[in-house]
Amino acid sequence: MVPDPIGVDSLRRVLVVKLRHHGDVLLTSPVFSVLADRAPQAEIDALVYVDTRDMLAGHPAVSRIHTIDREWKRQGLLLQMRREAALLSQLRERRYQLIVHLTDHWRGAWLAQLLRPRWAVAPARAGWLWKACFSHRYAMPKGTPRHTVETNLDALRRVGLYPAEDEKRLVMVPGPEAQAKVDALLAQHGLPPKGFLHVHPTSRWLFKAWTDERNAELLQRLARDGHRIVLTGAPNAREQAIAKRILERAGIAVTDLSGQLTLREMGALAARARLFFGVDSAPMHIAAAMGTPVVALFGPSGEREWGPWMVPHRVVASGHPCRPCGNDGCGGSKVSECLTQLPVDRVHSAINELLAQP
Repeated sequence: MVPDPIGVDSLRRVLVVKLRHHGDVLLTSPVFSVLADRAPQAEIDALVYVDTRDMLAGHPAVSRIHTIDREWKRQGLLLQMRREAALLSQLRERRYQLIVHLTDHWRGAWLAQLLRPRWAVAPARAGWLWKACFSHRYAMPKGTPRHTVETNLDALRRVGLYPAEDEKRLVMVPGPEAQAKVDALLAQHGLPPKGFLHVHPTSRWLFKAWTDERNAELLQRLARDGHRIVLTGAPNAREQAIAKRILERAGIAVTDLSGQLTLREMGALAARARLFFGVDSAPMHIAAAMGTPVVALFGPSGEREWGPWMVPHRVVASGHPCRPCGNDGCGGSKVSECLTQLPVDRVHSAINELLAQP
């Protein structure tokens, strides 16, 4: 490894690469903030999957967002090659001095070779070829869990850029259009800002979900407490079916916006909520980015790596000695007993405790 820090003053363009899911991309937002603070003369670009673009759109430190569409692979080899060539041409035109690669995806290694930046940093991994692609490599946590935001920032620490605490906050900018749409929806349903709880009970990963029955019972209790509830969910058919079942079981008046909001609109809604309740998911991270108090359920995933970041919160998790296992349900069954067995009483109490805070 190269021990010397990089020459920050010589940076003119930086590329940050994060090819992962929505929440993972949002958790990189402090990296852009730190780079912009340390190298205000530089333009800082992002390379992400096209469906995660909205996680960084509007970030004041991001100059350009380059995207890869995973659908390219389904469009035939010739068209995929054309798309890849066009992307590579765009990236070469930018003449990056630094590449910050935040995963062990091999695309970052090939880009470090093809774009020839002066410096390139990535997670350490075995193999001479990987090592040859990067000037700097940062160590990943070995025994003690570390929050993903801090792990991302380790890439900058490795090249001599040490973040201050106020630079570590998540950044998401819903934008005026999203804010206007959400304000109109709230007005339509007679909901003032901070006059409702935002509940997002679903996840694209079934093994991260609580049960329909317990979600429904929680909604009933919150309604009896006098809370107005706004329920959201992703627009896909499976999550819509889950939301429908929960509402049918609850049998109470709920403002149902499931399937009606984009990710940026989800951010605008969370910013206006008094509290967010959900599972380990992108909407949970979005709520944290908007500064909204969060109550989150955790099962097979670890709250120390993925918990609500720098926001008042409560994590409700079981005492199962096997968690967090990282598996997609017990034995790969898609059902996580450490989650499904969480009692409604504990979740209800966590919400009341957080709401009682000044």
